[in-house]
Amino acid sequence: MYDVVALGELLIDFAAVSSDGEGYPTMAAHPGGAPANFLAAVNRFGGKTAMIGKVGNDTFGRLLLGTLEKCGTDISGMRVTDEFFTTLAFVTFDGKGERSFAFSRKPGADTRLSFEEVDTTLIDKTRAFHFGTLSLTHEPARTATYGAVEYARAAGKLISFDPNLRRPLWSSLDEARGQMEWGLHRADIVKLSDEEADFLWGMAPEEAAEKLVREYGVKLAFVTCGAKGCVYRNVRCSGAVPALGGLNVTDTCGAGDIFGGSAIWGVLQSGAAPEELDGDGLRKIVEFATVTAGLSTERRYLKYPVAGRGRKQNKAAQIKLYRRGAKRPRGGFCFFITG
Repeated sequence: MYDVVALGELLIDFAAVSSDGEGYPTMAAHPGGAPANFLAAVNRFGGKTAMIGKVGNDTFGRLLLGTLEKCGTDISGMRVTDEFFTTLAFVTFDGKGERSFAFSRKPGADTRLSFEEVDTTLIDKTRAFHFGTLSLTHEPARTATYGAVEYARAAGKLISFDPNLRRPLWSSLDEARGQMEWGLHRADIVKLSDEEADFLWGMAPEEAAEKLVREYGVKLAFVTCGAKGCVYRNVRCSGAVPALGGLNVTDTCGAGDIFGGSAIWGVLQSGAAPEELDGDGLRKIVEFATVTAGLSTERRYLKYPVAGRGRKQNKAAQIKLYRRGAKRPRGGFCFFITG
């Protein structure tokens, strides 16, 4: 039995590490893909996961499959194509570690997954199913995602959704809104960013969380707010948790995915339905996810030492993390960074 099965993109992130005198960047290649990051977080806490998607039969595709497998994720649901290359993303950072994206994906292998290639037996054997919108940008992956989500819903699985808006990948922003709305209407647990809440409805995080629960029927809503922390709500309670302080933030890549994976692990471990979590129990889950996401921002494309090895300001966070179920890493807290 799997704890979480995810469907979506697997790609290579080329991240700028330096630039020459004329401004041309030197870029390093790293494994990426939001669903893979999400699963890697679950893996790090002892969960069992599987990935459904597609890569090219090329050097990068083979590297990605190998890395995903090393992270502990079942790759039997991954498909490989000779017709299309693995998608490439190009990531640059500002002085605060915030990202800008460009993509080589016209088309990328991840967009060519058909529903006939989806291994539904993986969905049969999971507790939760997770997806985002990058698999909704193009056909046939859009139809594959529709089919997989509806299959999981019919099977009574817990549905998790993170829109993960990437504007350059959409033919229009209206199309992006429409696909995001489709996902929101079908999810039990939603992780939205404050930027996405503003994009969809022009709302503050607190208003967006309430809208998700009251109008969309979402059972548990998280709205992450970067350095300000996270707002959360279900039908029983609501609240906010501040971001972890004392961090030397160099890269926010994957932090939202790590938050989402950590949060769903907390929900699954609680044994309660997401709508039944009470104030204290839900707050502890959000604190746990906020700690893991915060720690992930201190190093770029990290094999990350959880305590920062000597960082006094993170010692309490490390203790909190271990007490809430994280396996002690061997040499580092290695997430599958990112996209």
